[in-house]
Amino acid sequence: MPAIETFQTIETVDTARAAARPSAALVPFFAATMFLSAFLMFLVEPMVAKMVLPVLGGTPMVWNTCVMFFQVMLLAGYAYAHGATARLGARRHAAVYAVILLMPLATLPFTLRAASHPPATGNPILWLLGVLFVSIGLPFFALSTSASVLQHAFSRSGHPSARDPYFLYAASNVGSLLALLAYPVAVEPTLRVGDQTRWWALGYAGFIAMALLSVAMAVRTRGAADDPDAARDLAAEHEECATATAAPSWARRARWLVCAFIPSSLMLAVTSYVSTDIAPVPLLWVVPLALYLLTFVLAFGGSRASWRATADRRLPVLVVALTVFMIVHAVGPTWLVIPVHLAAFTLAALLCHAELAGDRPPAAHLTEFYFWVAFGGMVGAVFNTLAAPLIFTSILEYPVVLTLLCFLRTGTPDAGSGRRRALDVLVPVLVSAGTALLVVIVHGRGADPRIALCPPAILIFSQAKHARRFAVSVAAFLVTGFLMPNANADGTVMYRERTFFGVYRANINPTGLYHSLFHGTTLHGLQALDPARRGESLTYFHRTGPFGQMFSQLPQVQRAPDVAVVGLGVGTLATYAGPAQRWTFYEIDPAVERIARTAAYFSFLEQCGDRCRVVLGDARLSLARESGARYGLIVLDAFSSDSIPIHLMTSEAMALYLARLAPGGVLAFHISNRHLRLGPIVGRLAAAHGLVALEQFDWVGPDLREDGKSSSNWVVMARSREDLGALARDRRWNPPALSPSTPFWTDDFSNILGVLAMFH
Repeated sequence: MPAIETFQTIETVDTARAAARPSAALVPFFAATMFLSAFLMFLVEPMVAKMVLPVLGGTPMVWNTCVMFFQVMLLAGYAYAHGATARLGARRHAAVYAVILLMPLATLPFTLRAASHPPATGNPILWLLGVLFVSIGLPFFALSTSASVLQHAFSRSGHPSARDPYFLYAASNVGSLLALLAYPVAVEPTLRVGDQTRWWALGYAGFIAMALLSVAMAVRTRGAADDPDAARDLAAEHEECATATAAPSWARRARWLVCAFIPSSLMLAVTSYVSTDIAPVPLLWVVPLALYLLTFVLAFGGSRASWRATADRRLPVLVVALTVFMIVHAVGPTWLVIPVHLAAFTLAALLCHAELAGDRPPAAHLTEFYFWVAFGGMVGAVFNTLAAPLIFTSILEYPVVLTLLCFLRTGTPDAGSGRRRALDVLVPVLVSAGTALLVVIVHGRGADPRIALCPPAILIFSQAKHARRFAVSVAAFLVTGFLMPNANADGTVMYRERTFFGVYRANINPTGLYHSLFHGTTLHGLQALDPARRGESLTYFHRTGPFGQMFSQLPQVQRAPDVAVVGLGVGTLATYAGPAQRWTFYEIDPAVERIARTAAYFSFLEQCGDRCRVVLGDARLSLARESGARYGLIVLDAFSSDSIPIHLMTSEAMALYLARLAPGGVLAFHISNRHLRLGPIVGRLAAAHGLVALEQFDWVGPDLREDGKSSSNWVVMARSREDLGALARDRRWNPPALSPSTPFWTDDFSNILGVLAMFH
């Protein structure tokens, strides 16, 4: 018996000592929990954006609004974590945190819960924010509290790494990054939206278990130590951390806010600029966010001083290149322009995030630090999503914030203060005056305006070591370049407007022969100024092109009493309206109708008169509200912008078109696109609905382009081959190319990656 009692006593002491020692599993378990939390948060972002796109189309502002919503919810989560950890004890906070994590289970799996349709004529941002809040707000808020709560819990444990728990933030951002990469590559191509939400709900349930266990492990590790010396050391450590560290100054908090604001704003600005002005492919929306998260991983994962120095040194050459691209509105070559934008953004975000990582406070102020970082990110998102569209008529927030970034650089201090001040003024003046003078000279000689920008760009780059002078010179270069009407090769801008759906420019082209409408870089219509050609259909709709062939060779289309067109543009198709026909144009953006009806710019609708009417709102919702099969021709022209509304190319949408198509009627899809191969998608939909489909790509050479014509890609379809008449015997028209891998798009499934032209 004494031996047994002695053994039990030894075992009890060993158990107590083991409890006093930090668990070897604590760090990997906390890292895994934070990884899963971030993975779920950033998996749901593209998932929800995809669910919203069928209602609001493919505009980048849908994504930017979603990101703003998530930034606001992230701030709310960090604010809760900061307040709760400061006012609640560890055990009481653990109980409250458990309730917060469990509450979202009542709303899962989530769906888009919309009490109404988006407004037909107003800005849908508030509507979209309300839908997001009701649908995903609660689970996202619960996840957003986790980064601060878990790191704070770890910092209060007895682990040797508890004094500096910021390394866990790198693990969190790795999870975020992998989620963004996994969605377009693995999740979207294999799972329907309903399945995605169900799997996400299961993942969230697993996260709850891991999060609660993590908090319990931290509390047990901190409070279960029986060794009086260990307990005293632990208490002294936390007392030293809390008392020896003064609260951060307001200047320091402001710096945290600015360093978080700049990359957040730039991320959305790059997204808007690239997706609107270069390659409006929704897949590109996640790329800047993925790079944004990667810089967090690098900055908080170690070697932050090295990363900051690299970004500070390499950034000037990319900034100078970007300023030239922005002034001349460069869109190609895509393989060069897009990487320059993304590389510059990556270095900018790395510079700011390395600055944040280097200035992080001790663990006692961890939750406050993350609050200010989240606040800066939210301010950046609100500025880009709400303020910038009201202040600017183009994506001007991009160069503005890029210039602000330049003032964050360190550079090399000048030796002489007097000489420095003189050059700080003289160099920007030379840049501005030189740019204006050279643009005028080069334009007068009929040369490429980009030539005029090279000398001032070289002068700016030569000042890269002097941070303030470089920043002011960049600002002077951008302002002068934007104000010079001849610096852009697209012609003179008559009118510019920015809406939720994009940036529109009504131009006089460089030859002075045409008025044109651009949405980003996509041409939406052209009208000749010559009175003899004023009523001529141009661009993708010219009389010798695919649409003109279809219209001239199908008598039943010419005689159809009612014709529907999805997408207005400048109203070019109104030139085909016969005397006894009624043409209805469905247009989602009221700004497009205002521009098309302004006689000083375009007159197609005016010439058509009462035969043409415009219905504002989403075309699919508008068609669904109508009844009967009365349209002899339905034209889908919403795809001429590369940012396609996917919901107009699904099986359910095709069924709606057929329900509105009269017997013998024809569907015509305009699928011209620089980045997506849409012919197989439309062909697959036609086959699934028993339709006969023919496709033609009409290439237009340089001589015809000067005459106002554009290359275009069209698919026409009807219920029978006889309904296609002479087109069925025309060698220029062929069945769309299909393959077993061609995806079948529905409202619940679409895969952009599968139709990207770069993969074919």
